[in-house]
Amino acid sequence: MNDTPEKPTAAKKVPAKRTTTKAPAKKTAAKTAPATKATTKAVAKKTTAKAAAEKAPAKKAPARKPESRTTLVRRARRINRELAELYPYAHPELDFTNSFELLVATVLSAQTTDVRVNQTTPRLFAVAPTPEDMAALPPEELEELIRPTGFFRAKTKSLLGLSAALRDRFGGEVPGRLEDLVTLPGVGRKTANVVLGNAFGVPGITVDTHFGRLARRFGWTTQEDADKVEADVAAIFPKSEWTMLSHRVVFHGRRVCHSRKPACGACPIAPLCPSYGEGETDPEKARKLLKYELGGQPGQRLKPPADYPGQPAPPMAPPAAAS
Repeated sequence: MNDTPEKPTAAKKVPAKRTTTKAPAKKTAAKTAPATKATTKAVAKKTTAKAAAEKAPAKKAPARKPESRTTLVRRARRINRELAELYPYAHPELDFTNSFELLVATVLSAQTTDVRVNQTTPRLFAVAPTPEDMAALPPEELEELIRPTGFFRAKTKSLLGLSAALRDRFGGEVPGRLEDLVTLPGVGRKTANVVLGNAFGVPGITVDTHFGRLARRFGWTTQEDADKVEADVAAIFPKSEWTMLSHRVVFHGRRVCHSRKPACGACPIAPLCPSYGEGETDPEKARKLLKYELGGQPGQRLKPPADYPGQPAPPMAPPAAAS
């Protein structure tokens, strides 16, 4: 009979062990539960954000839909017509009176603005109006004359070289063929096309930084290399349009479709542009980004064409007198 009370005691110990075993389990569950809810919320937020991000481009997809070749050509040519209406006065923005002056000014325009070149060349051409005169200049004197355009040492070397080549190989005349022009020091296809199109009436596409940027934004090319951009664009437009197309696109790039912040909200060809939205879309803010005559400011030429609607650029300020 003494064994009878011992069994209940053993029976009581078993639940005690189970209780002890379950207690940590409940505490663990209690600690884990909030973490699980937080994780669930975080995952839910990420999933929602991801879903929203995936949906956002989907709305713009129709504007980025790949075009057929025919559609691309039609849209590109319509852009050219719209630009022709917007800039009926488009012209080369370098001052020149003959092919030699245009050639020199174009070489000087590398890595600087046309207005800076136009402010510099009057003094230069007063001293060296011909290839023979320029080839005879001491390098130090020529460097000083063109210093405001930047990179004056490299440009001096090019100008002396091309002037000597014109004197020695072309009788002091600028040749009217691309294959001859590109043999001159400092003259590539871009410079040659500028001279051919504007001094000789030979159609050419001028792929400068503005033209290349807009050609890619318009979807005319995906190339970065200037020669490849030229080839792609030449295949879209008739040859008769090449020179004026170049002027119109460059005009638009300088005035509206800027590199860092294009004025999309003030762009007349926005409905035709697959890159609309890369810049400022608010019309009021976009209008404040317009430059030159569209922004009520002077142009780049000191002597612009008679039909230019803006103001001529001011001449270079005279050097300060030594005290």
